[in-house]
Amino acid sequence: MNARLTHFITGLAMVPALLLAGCASEPFVPDSEQDDTPITYTLVWADEFTGDEGQLPSDANWAFDVGGHGWGNDQLEYNTNRSANASLDGQGHLRIVARQEEYLGNDYTSARIKTQGKFTQTYGKFEARLQLPVGQGMWPAFWLLGNDISTLGWPTCGEIDIMEYRGQYPSVVNGAAHGPGYSGATPWHGSYQLPGADGFDDGFHLFTLEWRTNSLTWMVDGQTYMTRRIGDLPSYTEWVFDHPFFIILNLAVGGNYVGSPDATTQFPQTMLVDYVRVYRGS
Repeated sequence: MNARLTHFITGLAMVPALLLAGCASEPFVPDSEQDDTPITYTLVWADEFTGDEGQLPSDANWAFDVGGHGWGNDQLEYNTNRSANASLDGQGHLRIVARQEEYLGNDYTSARIKTQGKFTQTYGKFEARLQLPVGQGMWPAFWLLGNDISTLGWPTCGEIDIMEYRGQYPSVVNGAAHGPGYSGATPWHGSYQLPGADGFDDGFHLFTLEWRTNSLTWMVDGQTYMTRRIGDLPSYTEWVFDHPFFIILNLAVGGNYVGSPDATTQFPQTMLVDYVRVYRGS
């Protein structure tokens, strides 16, 4: 699969009522193996996106996925390596911008960046502070993919969606994990609803994954909303979260997960990234 890293559907059958089911006041914690041992985290990798306005993200940290073939989800954008789609804003942020424009056979452009070949890690804490776009058909994501995807394929390599979001539901974000026997439209998944009337497009929010040897925990702004443990897997499935993963940030347009933009969707749309930080536990 190599450059054609596919972000498969993580909740095709979900409807708004289900999306709202996993709000922070009722975190999902299965009745199985508990792992509450405190961990001390040490920062080991970060990008604060400091630099001049219009500068591309650091090539020491990030590579671009380039192409417009749908990415396994019937996405509509062509992901480019242009500053028009991914660049610093000069104020300590990265802009990933989706534009409505004809480009190499596609009607939209955007960007998808990854740390593959630059940085991977097994276990620890992964976090990004993001301000999300809004509108029908907008699909931003902050996620991890197993670095053995080119040899084992998906979903055996594993995928962890730390944050993904449908722009038509601006107060709800989703988390998911994919592996053999729990992938595509049937992953482990949960949702978080932002308290109050604001949406995730109104300001920055912190999205965090704590990844231990036998559990995955998702948080928004420090609030845990889902924990999944190795003991919760059905007996015929496999825990594949035991090897290095790399980071991906992207803003998709359309696709099976969100549907296509419509007349209400305004362009350009931007996902702002304040920082990405990775910690190792001890």
